[in-house]
Amino acid sequence: METIPLREILAGIAEDLRAVSERHPVVVDCPEGLVLRGEAKAIRSAFSNLAFNALRHNPQGCRIWLRARRSPEALVVEVVDDGVGIDPKHLPRLTERFYRADESRASTTGGSGLGLAIAKHALLRHGGSLEIESTPGKGATFRCRFPAPA
Repeated sequence: METIPLREILAGIAEDLRAVSERHPVVVDCPEGLVLRGEAKAIRSAFSNLAFNALRHNPQGCRIWLRARRSPEALVVEVVDDGVGIDPKHLPRLTERFYRADESRASTTGGSGLGLAIAKHALLRHGGSLEIESTPGKGATFRCRFPAPA
């Protein structure tokens, strides 16, 4: 178990996104000093997967926010975009292994249908959960919720 500085992790992911595409504005909104206990490599991989999905599955110009906050009940990290959104019929199955919401688009972006399942599993190993909200034409929010430390 390591102490994971969330602002540093999210800023690094934002830089990775910007290196791949300058046409997707990326904003990091995370207070200094916010930390999570766990395996840094697995947590970074999970958040990175969510962020790169936002980049891959949306048109150029789509904005992406990497946010983190603490409430009395939970520590929450979100990847939010204002892109094309996801049809509600796909939401219950998105984290199933090999499930692809759009077969034609997945084949052009190289998706295997495993990324969200792996991310969800990493969050579960850290006591977290993954919530997905989306409205077609208005974007998506992938919310990682962890219990607040005692």
